[in-house]
Amino acid sequence: MPQSHDTKRIGRPRSEESRAAILDATWKLLKTMTLRDLSIEAIARESGVGKTTIYRWWSGKVAVVMDAFWEKLSPEIQFPQGLSATEAIAQQMRLLITAFSGEYGRIAAQIIAEGQAEPDALASYRDRFINPRRAAAKAIIERGIESGEFDPNLDPELAIDILYGTIYFRLLVGHLPLDRQFAEELPQWALKALKISSS
Repeated sequence: MPQSHDTKRIGRPRSEESRAAILDATWKLLKTMTLRDLSIEAIARESGVGKTTIYRWWSGKVAVVMDAFWEKLSPEIQFPQGLSATEAIAQQMRLLITAFSGEYGRIAAQIIAEGQAEPDALASYRDRFINPRRAAAKAIIERGIESGEFDPNLDPELAIDILYGTIYFRLLVGHLPLDRQFAEELPQWALKALKISSS
């Protein structure tokens, strides 16, 4: 009896081994070249996976880079559990500053720079990285409002910009370093803006 086939299935299932090879190769290449110089051909050569397979799973190099970037960085910048909203945000800000002080920051800056000429690249960065992080931060800020840690009239979206905008300013302008002193002092001062005013 002939085997039945699922006619609704399109293409072959993604091979996790090949996917991991592609993302690892992409990250390895980004350590030695810029995003602008990176190509799907180079990723294919380094990973040993064909270009057609890469294009089957991703729309282009920026999409591959975003997945590699997020997979590597995400475990390092999660909000800690079991803490007050204030301390959870402070610790996560320190983690992000530390991460952005090295290769993660260099690559993030390149993605944002690429996005000035390629709107899809910037949209991908927002969708895959910024928006999920903002949603997580917003939930904690709202918890802080409910617990009385933060001003009840606080706009969570504005609060996120107050907390994290300075990090991106230093990352992109480079006028001052993303160093340990900055990682300690920024959360301390920025979080004061979220508190209930004593006046």
